[in-house]
Amino acid sequence: MAIADDKAASDGKVWGLFKLPFRNSNSTPASHYHSPQQHLDGSNSQNNSSSSSVSSVARSLLPTRRRLKLDPSNKLYFPYEPGKQVRSAIRIKNTSKSHVAFKFQTTAPKSCFMRPPGAILAPGESIIATVFKFVEHPENNEKPMDQKSRVKFKIMSLKVNGGMDYVPELFDEQKDQVAIEQILRVIFLDVERPTPALEKLNRQLAEAEAALEARKKPPEDTGPRIIGEGLVIDEWKERRERYLARQQVEGLDSV
Repeated sequence: MAIADDKAASDGKVWGLFKLPFRNSNSTPASHYHSPQQHLDGSNSQNNSSSSSVSSVARSLLPTRRRLKLDPSNKLYFPYEPGKQVRSAIRIKNTSKSHVAFKFQTTAPKSCFMRPPGAILAPGESIIATVFKFVEHPENNEKPMDQKSRVKFKIMSLKVNGGMDYVPELFDEQKDQVAIEQILRVIFLDVERPTPALEKLNRQLAEAEAALEARKKPPEDTGPRIIGEGLVIDEWKERRERYLARQQVEGLDSV
């Protein structure tokens, strides 16, 4: 009997945990029921809060949409010349439909810098930035060209309005809108061993140098062109001489 009673009690407990929610029971307290309006109001507020939290979590899990296309995509190639300041180059292109500001950061600001350190690119616009780095001599127990994992670079982007000037403070004022485009690691190249990567680097450096020289030139005057200031003055002198000569002839005739 004791076993039967225990079994019955346990069965009652088990089924009690899985009572159907739509089962009508007179013993159910009236406070468990809500009017349709109360149910709608409560469920809407809970659903709104839960949906907003879910959407924020979903947004955080989604990968960041890239605004810039980098070439090289995730590396910076430097010629390995210990004791010298060497250069690398990277093409940055705005692939979005809005103006985008980019900013450069490095873990070694004392020995590395970028030209330009940041700029605003219009949709479809691209620029080749030059990165400068001082290459230290290897230590006694260090093999040459083993410094590639020590220094890293980061490219950040920010969507901005067109027509505004670039200032680094933009990234501080709108921290929530800043995206990390890529973290670049350093790869050293042997200057005495020609490779496709070294050839590409030299082409990009030459292109960056040409673009810098073009920016240094004064902008062309798009206003009305004057053939030449000297020609204008000469023409005025010629007219004045003809006028004086005519005056002299008229004066002789009157005498």
